[in-house]
Amino acid sequence: MAASSVILVLLAAFAAAGANAATFTITNNCGYTIWPAATPVGGGVQLNNGDSWVINVPAGTSSGRVWGRTGCTFNGNTGSCATGDCAGALACVLSGQPPLTLAEFTIGGVDGSNDYYDISVINGFNIGMDFSCSTGVNLHCGGPGCPDAYLFPTDDTKTHACSGNSNYQVTFCA
Repeated sequence: MAASSVILVLLAAFAAAGANAATFTITNNCGYTIWPAATPVGGGVQLNNGDSWVINVPAGTSSGRVWGRTGCTFNGNTGSCATGDCAGALACVLSGQPPLTLAEFTIGGVDGSNDYYDISVINGFNIGMDFSCSTGVNLHCGGPGCPDAYLFPTDDTKTHACSGNSNYQVTFCA
């Protein structure tokens, strides 16, 4: 009888832990190859025009970022990129080097029920991007001075809330 109670508690804990996880679909609509990267979930891939990459981000992820890298050359898992390079790694564990257009997010934010997301060009602009949440507004950044993006660190009106259990879309060259 005690073992079944433990199992029920564990199942409830696993369900609660996954309650605010998010799925990100990252799509390349550029007329050239890009190498998007994501932290802290780790990763990076090559996306040709029209290709997509799906990543799952666990609840409780704060300070997450997705960005596109350009002008990359890789031999296996090492190489370099003209923009957004992350210490020469294909699968980034560090943030990219400027200039880079950033999709930033927190999954299961401070209150635990909402996610928060924004676009930032504080560290420069390298690729146009749309960033949207299934229950929030679409953010568009087509150039360095885009009105939907953080342009300077104290630009406090650019973060948007999104209800938990949402799906996100990052589209380059939208």
